[in-house]
Amino acid sequence: MIATLDDLDVEGTTVGVRVDVNSPIDDDGTLADDARLRAHVDTLSELVARGGRVAVLAHQGRPGGDEFVTLEPHADRLSELLGQSVDYVDATFTDAAREAVRDLDDGDCVVLENTRFYSEEYMEFDPERAARTHLVQGLEPVLDAYVNDAFAAAHRSQPSLVGLPTVLPGYAGRVMESELDVLGSIEETPEPRVYVLGGAKVPDSIDVAWSVLEKGLADHVLTAGVVGNVFLIADGVDLGDASSDFIYDQGYWDEIDRAADLLDAYGDRIALPRDVAVARDGQRHELGINALPPGDGEAAMDIGSSTLEYYQRILADAETVILNGPAGVFEDECFETGTRQLFGAATDRPMSIVGGGDTASALRQLGVEGFSHVSTGGGAALRMLTAEPLPAVTALENAPEQPAADD
Repeated sequence: MIATLDDLDVEGTTVGVRVDVNSPIDDDGTLADDARLRAHVDTLSELVARGGRVAVLAHQGRPGGDEFVTLEPHADRLSELLGQSVDYVDATFTDAAREAVRDLDDGDCVVLENTRFYSEEYMEFDPERAARTHLVQGLEPVLDAYVNDAFAAAHRSQPSLVGLPTVLPGYAGRVMESELDVLGSIEETPEPRVYVLGGAKVPDSIDVAWSVLEKGLADHVLTAGVVGNVFLIADGVDLGDASSDFIYDQGYWDEIDRAADLLDAYGDRIALPRDVAVARDGQRHELGINALPPGDGEAAMDIGSSTLEYYQRILADAETVILNGPAGVFEDECFETGTRQLFGAATDRPMSIVGGGDTASALRQLGVEGFSHVSTGGGAALRMLTAEPLPAVTALENAPEQPAADD
């Protein structure tokens, strides 16, 4: 059982709140997209409104990458979103960070520096070892409780995710609570249940397909994107060198065999593309699967109109649709059709659930709205759909309880 904010005695309590605000950064260092910050507004607003003293922990980018930057612009944007001043300190667990946390008054909020500026934070640990890291040891003395609202990072086992709730009372924030409520009860959603698996994360998608088909959770699995291409090759289709070479270059040779095994076991419930769209003379050109030219040919960039109609007929009978991964190269307006129309069709169903990560980004770019639930996490959402434990969630389950108010 995981405690939530409803169980936390907030007033006068100093709370470390782990969020996932990892955002695209413009060339001038400002935030290009604040969607992830806005997702955490409910949790942070509630904590400060209830008199909490809030220290925000988050990561941004990966070492060596262009987006590996300070969290100062995130603090500035949070000030606007929360309607109050949010301080920033360029330290995470040092004396300067501890002093900033100790100086908080009831209802104050401070953003600590990018956790990944600290090398151990982009390493994986078991909770007990994570609890002995410098970050946890440095922050534990100034925190009374820990809130994890970073569902998108819940499949990781870094110190800020699994170490702090090992030594502090742990609670799920409102984002985490909502994600666990929805994704943790897929089997309770209305049937028929259809999964749409696209994008380029082939191993994860095949894991999901195996899991939901074996457990009887999926009446149909529709494939698209690189995932669909892998299944087509597994079914004996010659997609041409361009598409095949990409799949092999990504190291997905074994995934073709796994897809073939899935087709052998559950082929009657797995739908494959019937046509694809390619770029020819700068235009979208659609080809039936049986009309693809062998050898050198254009890469499959989207599902075609015949496939779209086929998939839409299946979706029309669904009560629940779970979608993860775009149908094609949606960034190119010539090949956004499959993603836009396929996902748009899902919004008409009684229950529509979207995995996060690249899928959520695609929907924001295309302006597709109206889903029952859009997850904030890509990898974490996929892992939940395969019933695999999430390290950060397990850490919350095992966290110590908050002492009674008069203790």
